[in-house]
Amino acid sequence: MQLRLETNGLNLLANLLMEPAGETPHSALDDRLLEMVLAHDLGFDSDELERLADLLVVAERRLKDEVQQEANPVHRSELKSRLELLERTLEKLDEACVMI
Repeated sequence: MQLRLETNGLNLLANLLMEPAGETPHSALDDRLLEMVLAHDLGFDSDELERLADLLVVAERRLKDEVQQEANPVHRSELKSRLELLERTLEKLDEACVMI
């Protein structure tokens, strides 16, 4: 299945693949996925979709914690916007996983 993401979603994935969260160590698969995302080649197989979803789940958990702890309303709003983008991207990945 060909995954379709908006530019912000692609940028989010690229950033996560360049600096995955501490709970998910960087791998050779991450390098390949990063190359695919940068080339806008989103024809991922099931293992690749699963890895991307795992990265997004870890990032979502971390970002939710940041939102709860943030006292500055402006920064908190920015974090919430980023969280909404992450959740939309994760939803699209989950849909793609179901289709495979």
